[in-house]
Amino acid sequence: MVPREVEKIRLARPDTGAEELAAVAEVLESGMLTQGPVVAEFERELARACETTHAFAVSSGTAALHVAILALGLAPGDEVLVPAYTFPATANVVTLSGLRPVLVDVDPATMNVDPGKLKIGSRTRAIMAVHLFGRPCRMEELPDLPVIEDAAGALGARRRGRACGSLGIVACQSFHPRKIVTTGEGGGVTTSDERIATTVGQFRNHGWRSLADADMPEPGLNYRMSDILAAVGLPQLRRLDELLAARTRLADGYAERLRGLPVTLPAADEGDVHGWQAYVIGVDRRDEVLAALRAQGIEAQIGTFALPLLHAFRDQGFFPGAEQAFERALALPFHTRLTGSEQDRVAAALDKIVSSH
Repeated sequence: MVPREVEKIRLARPDTGAEELAAVAEVLESGMLTQGPVVAEFERELARACETTHAFAVSSGTAALHVAILALGLAPGDEVLVPAYTFPATANVVTLSGLRPVLVDVDPATMNVDPGKLKIGSRTRAIMAVHLFGRPCRMEELPDLPVIEDAAGALGARRRGRACGSLGIVACQSFHPRKIVTTGEGGGVTTSDERIATTVGQFRNHGWRSLADADMPEPGLNYRMSDILAAVGLPQLRRLDELLAARTRLADGYAERLRGLPVTLPAADEGDVHGWQAYVIGVDRRDEVLAALRAQGIEAQIGTFALPLLHAFRDQGFFPGAEQAFERALALPFHTRLTGSEQDRVAAALDKIVSSH
C-alpha cells in the first residue's frame, strides 16, 4: 500500500478573501490602476494605525527603507548603525545609498540590537532600529541620534504605550505575504516630521512634489504603490486589531503547548504589545529540527540572517549574539488560518524531535 501523503501545515498564509477580491474588482472597474484614491485611503489608515501625521505607501518594504534613508540627507561615507541580525535589506539600502552600514551585535534573548554594544564613531549619523519579528526594540536606550525604525514586522506593536512606527524620526513597514497586513508586495513609510514627509513624498514619485507641477525639483525614484495592491491591503488594515488579536491567541496557544520543552519562547517586554509577525522559538541543533519538521509536512523556516555570515558583510568581525540568534532561531507555522489541531501536531512533532536529541 502506498502511504497517504501527509497534509502540509503551511508556514504562512495571508488573511485575504471575498472583501479583498471585491475591492480589487472595484479598482479594475474604475480604470484607475496606479497610485490613486485607494492608495490615499490606505495611507490614511496606515497613519492612523501608526499614530503619525504622515504615511506613504510604496512598492516594497525595501523601497520604504531606501527612501527613508535617503530622506535623512546624509553625506557619502557617513555611517549608519545596523543590527547584525536582521533581514539583509536593512543594511543593503545603507550601502546602496552611498553610506556605510556599521553592524551592532544583538541581544540573543530579544534578538534586537543590544544598546550596550553600540559604538559611536566620528561619522556615525543614524541608527536603524529593528523590531524583529514584532518584538518592540528598547528605543529609549538608544543614543541621541536620528532613528529609522525598521518596523516591517511590527504593525500593531506598541512600546511603552506608543505605536511602533511612531517612535523614530521615520519608520518603515512591509506588506509582504508573511506580514500581518499584506498587499502582495508593498511597503509604507510613516513620520510626523514635515521635512522628512516632503522628501519621502518626492523620492517615491520621480522627484515631483505633485504630478500637477511642471517642474521636478530633484531626481527621484518610482516607488509608488498601485491602487490594485492598496485594495488588497486596505480591508486588512481596517481590521488590524482583529488580526493582531487572532495572532496573539495563536501565540498564546503555542506558548501553552510548548511550555516545558527545551526551547526558548518569544515574548515582548512587560507592558509592551508584540506585533507577532512570526512565531520564532530558539532551539539547539536548529537545522536538524528544521529538517525533521519539514520531513513531517510541517513548513518551518530559519528566523532571519546573521549579516556577518553573509559575504557582503563578512569584513566587519565576529558578532556572537547575532550568530547565536541565527543558529537557534526557528520560525514555526503561523497565520490566522492555523487551526488548534495543527498547532497540536506541530507541538507533538517538536516535542518528539527535541526530546530525542
